[in-house]
Amino acid sequence: MRPVLMRSKLFVPGSRPELFAKAAASAADALSFDLEDAVAPNRKDEARDMLAAFLRGGDHGGKVIVIRVNGIDTPHFERDIAAVALPGTHMINLPMIRDAAEVAAAADVLERAERANGVAEPIGILCNIETPRALRLAHEIAGAHPRACGLQIGYADLLEPYGFDRMDPAMLAHLRMEIRLAAAEHNQPAYDGAFAKVDQPDAYRAEAEAARRMGFAGKSCIHPSQIAMANQAFQPSPAEIARAKRVVEVARERIASGTGAFLVDGSMVDAPFVAGAEAVLALARKLGLPGAE
Repeated sequence: MRPVLMRSKLFVPGSRPELFAKAAASAADALSFDLEDAVAPNRKDEARDMLAAFLRGGDHGGKVIVIRVNGIDTPHFERDIAAVALPGTHMINLPMIRDAAEVAAAADVLERAERANGVAEPIGILCNIETPRALRLAHEIAGAHPRACGLQIGYADLLEPYGFDRMDPAMLAHLRMEIRLAAAEHNQPAYDGAFAKVDQPDAYRAEAEAARRMGFAGKSCIHPSQIAMANQAFQPSPAEIARAKRVVEVARERIASGTGAFLVDGSMVDAPFVAGAEAVLALARKLGLPGAE
């Protein structure tokens, strides 16, 4: 799957077509149209049809398009895939995954729908980790199929039924570490989940910054007011860009002279640090941030 930029991913209910164009005009990197929890059972068919019509219209504001379909064990799954596996859809977000076999089975359904709908470029599968079993098997889920293109935390389903304190920082750090390393094993990104308390922007910002420090690539937004905070949190700061540029410049000089490890501004640097600095600069250039040239 081709890499995408997804600092901010705005949820849009599939049953709210009046929001589609507004979302496409927002500053979010990605739009996550939801056919699962945000749509009542008696409106699934209607939402699917309205979303498919919007996707076929082709004017999506240049956003990454993600569709959260219903679970593979529901009667809606195959109809969802048949409707939204269209040119311009970048990812299917697969919820309530139990194991790697479900990801592989979903990929088979997706491939058939792509052929039927004339989709030339394969659509990825963004895998939700939102059950205890999925958390235990996260590394297998990430490696289940070449279409798997990232892991995403589903906090509500993973925590709420079991009495966890959603705001406990130690618990959140543990979950993020588990999921980020599972994704990293397969060279995939990980994405932080939604934060439901829209009236607590400082708490959202703190979560986004904590996730970024743990190597996450972005965070879900359930309200447009969260978009700017996510975008800011998941991009390099001017100080980080300057530091990365300095590391890369010194590395060129030292490696050319046969030195594998060296000091930059008082800190030891070798190959892993250079790779990290190059990644910072690549992201900064992609975003057009100053100082990364």
